[in-house]
Amino acid sequence: MSQTRNITSRGFTADDAWSFNGGTHLSAWEVLGAHPSVGHDDGAADTVTFRVWAPNARAVHVVGEFNHWTTSDDYALQPDPSGVWRGTAPGQVGQTYKYRIQPQDGPAFDKADPFGFAHEEPPRTASIITELGYDWGDGDWMAGRGDNLAFDRPISIYELHLGSWRYEPGGYPALAEQLVAYIAETGFTHVQLLPVTEHPFYGSWGYQTTGYFAPSARYGEPSDFMALVDRLHQAGIGVILDWVPSHFPSDPHGLATFDGTHLFDHADPRMGYHPDWNSCIFNYDRNEVRSFLLSSAHFWASVYHVDGLRVDAVASMLYRDYSRKDGDWIPNEQGGNENLGAVSLLQELNRTLYERYPGLQVIAEESTAWPGVTKPVDAGGLGFGYKWDMGWMHDTLHYMKRDPIHRRHHHNELTFRSVYQSSENYVLPLSHDEVVHGKGSLYQAMPGDHWQKLANLRLLYGYQWAVPGKKLLFMGGEFGHLREWQHETELDWGLLADDAHRSLRYFVTKLNELYRAERSMYVGDCGDVGFTWIIGDDDTNSVFAFLRHPPGSVEGTEEVGAGGDGASRPILITVNMTPVPRHDYHIGVPVAGTWKPLLESDHTDFGGSGIVNPETLDTVEGSAHQFDQALDLKLGPLAIGFYTPAD
Repeated sequence: MSQTRNITSRGFTADDAWSFNGGTHLSAWEVLGAHPSVGHDDGAADTVTFRVWAPNARAVHVVGEFNHWTTSDDYALQPDPSGVWRGTAPGQVGQTYKYRIQPQDGPAFDKADPFGFAHEEPPRTASIITELGYDWGDGDWMAGRGDNLAFDRPISIYELHLGSWRYEPGGYPALAEQLVAYIAETGFTHVQLLPVTEHPFYGSWGYQTTGYFAPSARYGEPSDFMALVDRLHQAGIGVILDWVPSHFPSDPHGLATFDGTHLFDHADPRMGYHPDWNSCIFNYDRNEVRSFLLSSAHFWASVYHVDGLRVDAVASMLYRDYSRKDGDWIPNEQGGNENLGAVSLLQELNRTLYERYPGLQVIAEESTAWPGVTKPVDAGGLGFGYKWDMGWMHDTLHYMKRDPIHRRHHHNELTFRSVYQSSENYVLPLSHDEVVHGKGSLYQAMPGDHWQKLANLRLLYGYQWAVPGKKLLFMGGEFGHLREWQHETELDWGLLADDAHRSLRYFVTKLNELYRAERSMYVGDCGDVGFTWIIGDDDTNSVFAFLRHPPGSVEGTEEVGAGGDGASRPILITVNMTPVPRHDYHIGVPVAGTWKPLLESDHTDFGGSGIVNPETLDTVEGSAHQFDQALDLKLGPLAIGFYTPAD
């Protein structure tokens, strides 16, 4: 068992002030916020040390349950040249509090603690004096987690919103019981949680954050969230958190005009206001803001053992003119549209996280062609481990939404990705963003009748798992959720009583099994990808065929690697994007002899029509598609198939 030490009060040293004011403090939560001193052997009263950054305030008091929310001299904080106000006063773990800020002009107002470890459940907004401590049982996972998000490992991510995945009284611990069992059953390697950082508006799904150091009280206490992470880790399941350094809400108890000035954001709305989300934008050039954000990221990695951070809306951070018209933005000092402060912050974020937490990965949601998102910082890149491939998502969904009769005219929407697929380390997302705001569910987006919609989903997921890149699927997609995601209600789990929907989930489970078992399916996901086209030009039939293999080894000659169940061998993937079956479809292959099907989506076990190939397939001689032998295969309607040389 490993234990998170209790984060109790320690001195705010000259080094702390220097690094916090210098923008390089990586653990400011240890000295800022509310830190209780408890368990005195001499029977002394419990006290709490409070520290808050408010450099432009005229006075700061702590108000809370301990003083009946009144301003009193006993709870007056004293200023420091660093801009940090501090003081120690009586208080107990579990009591609520806020900072009463007296600005230079105007009346005083109350603010929640930016470094608060816990806050009241919304709509209440006070912070809670909290002692962080937990007996962890995930020592084995933490010791070896460096392999679990590596580029040459199988990574399939189940994205979910805790509040609407499944209603379970009991919050984080009860959700852990359900989630561990479900992920183990379906075979995903990781879960990715929509932001659990505290947020006032539930309908923001957590993307309007006020508590950058606190899990949402909607589902329990900090130790409860630690228990959820711990349970997942002990079951061999990784945990990735959505993290939002791009913007914050203007709620009066939060970071906005914190000390009566635009402290965390820019005063000029051309830099400090986000028109898309009606929210504030962090001032990435201010050193203390950099320390705040860097410390938040390090906090979740250190205190909560998370394995990865998915950084939201990176594109909006990188560009000063993001979603703005001419005249509504300010060029940088070089005259360009790049936000140089955000660039350097992201580089420092990634450099320090990878340095301090081997095995942790940072994933960018970045939707533009910004170069080198996943290139190392010392090579001029942003330093992320992975980047969401938004282009793949848009092109693939545009294609799949089309009536199959029209797909032949849009063949390039699927083939184009091979031009850039090795330019970054990609995650292929079918995320929550694709099933909200009137887009409908993925099921609704597919053409055809009920059978065809589910067949198209099998085809979509099979294609996603087949092409290079790590995999991400939003909750409900795995069983063909019928309606658009609604954060107020849980998923329609009753659909799993229907054979067709249960069969789709079974197919996703088998995809995860195949992905984990066959090294060729994942070892070339990133960089020098192991991918070779066989047929990319049959637009007449809307058929594709390609190989997955170790990088540079079409025939599959690599030895067994960590996590592989067998020697690397080529995997042939065939894709029939129409409801018309293809019989004796001639496809060249790199290895002569006997091949076998690994997985075929048209199998009746998955709700298919049953047009599948025999258990053994012999090659025929003759030049085909650059090879000296070929297979004659059945391609089921709206079906994908995976084949490999027999042992």
